[in-house]
Amino acid sequence: MKARVFVSFKSTVLDPQGQTVCSALHGLGYQSIAAVRQGKCFDISLADGVTREQARKEIETIAHEVLANPVIEEYRVEILD
Repeated sequence: MKARVFVSFKSTVLDPQGQTVCSALHGLGYQSIAAVRQGKCFDISLADGVTREQARKEIETIAHEVLANPVIEEYRVEILD
């Protein structure tokens, strides 16, 4: 079983890297792009025998305590088969 965790800044937090990418896209002629937000993606492999419920609980804890800073970032967990 695998899990995927997406981490990105909360919408209220300034994203200078996303703004830089947006400016670069405009410079390349992509004027239809209104905004870019950047983030991180973690692919995590889980040991055999872990139930889907155990996996979700553990990955949610890891995402909250280790992978994301809940003060400025939000995260989303997906459990994959």
